Amino acid sequence: MKSGMFEKVEHGGLRQLGDSSGCKSVLDFSANLNPFVPPIDWKPDFNALSSYPDDSYRELKSAVARKFRCSADEVTVGNGSIEVIRTFFRAALNAGGHVLTEKHTFGEYDLSIRLAGGEVVHEPDAATRVRVICNPNNPTGELLSKNALLDIAAAESQRGSVLFLDEAFNELATGAESLIGCGRENVFVSRSFTKSFAVPGLRIGFGFGDPELIERMEVMRPPWTLNTFAESFAFEALKHLDELGESRRRIAAEREWLYREFDAIGIEYLPSSANFILLNIGKIGIDSGEFTKRMLAEGIFIRDCASFGLPRSVRVAVRTRGENERLAEALKKCWH
Repeated sequence: MKSGMFEKVEHGGLRQLGDSSGCKSVLDFSANLNPFVPPIDWKPDFNALSSYPDDSYRELKSAVARKFRCSADEVTVGNGSIEVIRTFFRAALNAGGHVLTEKHTFGEYDLSIRLAGGEVVHEPDAATRVRVICNPNNPTGELLSKNALLDIAAAESQRGSVLFLDEAFNELATGAESLIGCGRENVFVSRSFTKSFAVPGLRIGFGFGDPELIERMEVMRPPWTLNTFAESFAFEALKHLDELGESRRRIAAEREWLYREFDAIGIEYLPSSANFILLNIGKIGIDSGEFTKRMLAEGIFIRDCASFGLPRSVRVAVRTRGENERLAEALKKCWH
């Protein structure tokens, strides 16, 4: 969908197919949700729907701050991390400001930057005001260490630039460390419960940063950005964050199993720290769009990575063993 000079970003998920009538028999490997969510005893209170949420989200921010060991005035909320990203760039950028991003990364950064009047660059320059790092990166799964990120933050501080760190997949990534509460005023961290608790329909996002920036973002975000059910679930999910360690362990085991399958088939892939893997399909002589169609005909929906600037790559999620076996069988049939 286009509007003037802007165009909506393509995302994963079966609903991207348009007609969902035939989706029940299709396995969705395009969306990277936790396949091993800890059990959460959450029951929405329908009586709460008759009241507005507290637009300050004071209690929720305090609960989040306690869990992440920071101050409540360093926390903002959003209707998913997308809203946090949009609001951050509106608050942090002046018209004409440059933002340094990777070439192959989440497309919403580019759109959010341009909507805020900024410009995307891939090399730092005098007009650079923000550097964006997705850690682990989507779609490559590349993970930077905390020390490496702190070095980057220090370098950006010398340039007078803010480091925007997207940790959407942090809780599902092997060896991931967070910069939340790292003590650097020029670091902003975006988080989401979408992936870790597999609740894309609830839209729960958080941002962590310098209190002055957070205050500007709070003014700019729409009122009541988290609905009552999303806020209620967030309180419950915070109690189970530590249990995501078991999710990481099981994801890592399935990821290694998939590597062995890919090796046996002859598929090139990038080793990943996250719950998704980038596959290179260049050797079979077709583009990612055609390969995605082949896999869909086998009942498997994968992520065409042309929108990431990778027309010879696709991304697959890591799911349960039985589902991963179906993926491997479909890849064998389509790999020619």
